[in-house]
Amino acid sequence: MKILVLGADGYLGWPTMMHFAKKGHQVLGVDDYSRRQIAMQTSSEALMPNPNLEERVKIFNEISGHNIACRVGDLKDFRLFESVFSTFSPDAVIHYAEQPSAPYSLKGYEEAHYTLKNNLEVTHNLIWAVMKFAPKCHIVKLGTMGEYGTPNIDIEEGWLDIEHKGRKHKFLYPRQAGSLYHTTKVLDTDLIWFYVRTFNLRVTDLMQGPVYGLSTPETDLDQRLLPNFHYDDIFGTLVNRFLVQAVAKVPLTVYGKGGQIRGYLNLNDTLQCVDLAASNPAEEGELRIFNQLTETFSVNELAEKVKKVGDQMGLGVDIKPIENPRKEAEDHYYNPAHTGLLDLGLEPHYLTDDVLASMLEQVLNYKEAIDASKIMPRVKWNN
Repeated sequence: MKILVLGADGYLGWPTMMHFAKKGHQVLGVDDYSRRQIAMQTSSEALMPNPNLEERVKIFNEISGHNIACRVGDLKDFRLFESVFSTFSPDAVIHYAEQPSAPYSLKGYEEAHYTLKNNLEVTHNLIWAVMKFAPKCHIVKLGTMGEYGTPNIDIEEGWLDIEHKGRKHKFLYPRQAGSLYHTTKVLDTDLIWFYVRTFNLRVTDLMQGPVYGLSTPETDLDQRLLPNFHYDDIFGTLVNRFLVQAVAKVPLTVYGKGGQIRGYLNLNDTLQCVDLAASNPAEEGELRIFNQLTETFSVNELAEKVKKVGDQMGLGVDIKPIENPRKEAEDHYYNPAHTGLLDLGLEPHYLTDDVLASMLEQVLNYKEAIDASKIMPRVKWNN
């Protein structure tokens, strides 16, 4: 297939490009470096040094014998979409090109405005590019489990059958996001659903939980191909933050009571899920939604897992609850369905002690680069 990856320079975008190229697909990636710029502006740089997208593409092509192509440009500009679609004509688009940080989206007005403008405009531009240039193209959109919030009922895979006053109808599962970023993802879903049912687009929306991990088979070819691994409070996901804190001997920062439960998955499983979605496209006029996770953990459970393995490695890990900077339920019911991707063939990588130990060993190689000042929360929305 001809695969277009939007947000190709990101934590997920870059490994996705290499994964599809290694499988023999024709791959083009587009990015505007906005995440790198935001990371620099907020002192949230990645742990490992990462060459820019064009340099990484060149390194991968030389080492692997494959041929990824890339373009640097702002996807809020529809003219870039016109140029890309008219020359590349993708069979599938993997859409990661959004500002992905909840804390950043609540840092201030400018950050909130940018998050809203970027995320919705890029998604809307993509929809129109598909309609205008490639109406059979399959959009694989990265959503987030954060769209659902923490309802006191089971979370279904995107849809819910409702019976009301003797009548029945199927609706998108109710969303109640806990940040502006997650709210933009809810708006994305509604926007896409309108165009799917009106213009018969084919879309798979992947409601993904927090991702952890440093490497994939492709990144292991050369350390210059590693993903943008963040451990700060702006872009660092929970497991990745805890791994770095354990190595840096900074007590693991459990927000509040630590009872917050989420669905997690390994970086390699993200690649599997996106591949399975692209290889088994939605039908015309279908918005197919999968909940993309493999295991659920509370913050306390993850902290204890990292402490156990870290202590076995002689790291002497401490855990220190701190005031929760977020407005969220700290004790709640959480039971999301996630069978769709398993039915397509997902083979999960679970968060075992061996997996944690391997990741800690990788982080130890960059111990001297850790900046502990990036770890503590700098953005609050709890009052």
